[in-house]
Amino acid sequence: MDRLLLTFVTVAEKRSFTRAAEELHLTQSAVSREIEALEAEYETKLFDRTNKSVRLTRAGEILYYHGKNIVSEYYTAYRIISDLTGTAVGNLAIGSGYTFGEYLLPHAVAKFKSLYPLITPKITIMNSKRIGIQVLQHEVDLGIVDGKIELKGVTTQPFAQDEMMIVAPRGHWLSRLDEVNIRDLVDETWILRESGSGTRSVIDRVFRDLGFSPISVMEFGSNQIIKESVQAGLGISIISKWVFQKEVNFNLLHALRIKDYTISRDFFCVTHTSKFRTKALELFLDFLQLWARELDLNEKGM
Repeated sequence: MDRLLLTFVTVAEKRSFTRAAEELHLTQSAVSREIEALEAEYETKLFDRTNKSVRLTRAGEILYYHGKNIVSEYYTAYRIISDLTGTAVGNLAIGSGYTFGEYLLPHAVAKFKSLYPLITPKITIMNSKRIGIQVLQHEVDLGIVDGKIELKGVTTQPFAQDEMMIVAPRGHWLSRLDEVNIRDLVDETWILRESGSGTRSVIDRVFRDLGFSPISVMEFGSNQIIKESVQAGLGISIISKWVFQKEVNFNLLHALRIKDYTISRDFFCVTHTSKFRTKALELFLDFLQLWARELDLNEKGM
């Protein structure tokens, strides 16, 4: 791979010649020389440089857009070829949505690492739209989302199911019930994820299906804040069963279902449509399917 291109992409992402030099194990002057050589090759400036900042010029933005894909493709090819001749080893970049990423993925990764200690997963938590883009651009090897992504160049495959339930604080009148008619909750304050999140999309679908429209809604951007707010008595919510397990076990929250209605959704794996995959990715995909089935069996046996 072109060394100058790698240096350019690193400076663009680090927004600093100093940090890029540290990343590439070069001196700062060496990085500067390589950028100057690349600018001479293209006969244009690629960065606007001051004492305090490094910014891409328009030409630099164009080169970065294409260059980062070239660098990513190179390393993907290198890893796949390396896999043909040895044991699976190296990094596995995973982008996950909040529910699975914060409450389930750490347990899956811990077990996977015990089986394949030479593979190092790197987890990033982000929204579903960003995950799809990063998979498409080879910035992550695998995405895990709670809703199907319609994006050309990526495929989505369900691998696990999730149930969502109503949660109320201890001492609330709902804490005496196991199920409730949703129309009895019209006067409650609902604490929900923000519009556009995968979880909120499911809740909005439930409300449409049941012909229900809450009068009072508060929106928060994380499951943790929602749990704390419900626990504090600000209102009720609908969240994944995986999110509130500890609080229910310690009698801090009460979970119940909607009468004659089950709220369920699928978790999906998101991968690039390319037929070439690293051994680490293939191993993790196979593992995740088995792990999810074991998880489901354990839940049914409880």
